[in-house]
Amino acid sequence: MFNSLPAQVVMQEVPGEISLLFSITGCDVGCKGCHSTELWNEEYGEPLSEECYRAYLNQYRGYVSCILFFGGEWQPKQLSEYLALAKKMGFKTCLYTGRERVEQEIRAQLDFLKTGEFDHQVGGLDSPGTNQKFYDLAQNKIINYKFIND
Repeated sequence: MFNSLPAQVVMQEVPGEISLLFSITGCDVGCKGCHSTELWNEEYGEPLSEECYRAYLNQYRGYVSCILFFGGEWQPKQLSEYLALAKKMGFKTCLYTGRERVEQEIRAQLDFLKTGEFDHQVGGLDSPGTNQKFYDLAQNKIINYKFIND
């Protein structure tokens, strides 16, 4: 089981979606300049049991359109099960990872995927020169342009 910070509703992380965000602790990427270093400690946060997760999904059904995970790919079986449950309940799904790739069992459960370590020299998704990529997997397209203000 993985630990999570309390879930929160966010509106900028997945273009066109209101998302319920689960920040999973235990990240082993360790990006220099990370804005969430507390997520590196796997013991930080509270256990996200299936019962608790289902309660969140039921509580926010009709209010959010997407379930978003910051991390968790280091536990592929549990993450893919949680993503599959969200999809079964009618939510879109998204994962933010600092890695370049995720296992196919996870990818198969995703509508959106953000990959790549944060590099403070080139910026995040709102920077035209970023190394990160945000994929709309249903359309098989990179949609970074949706984060950049004209």
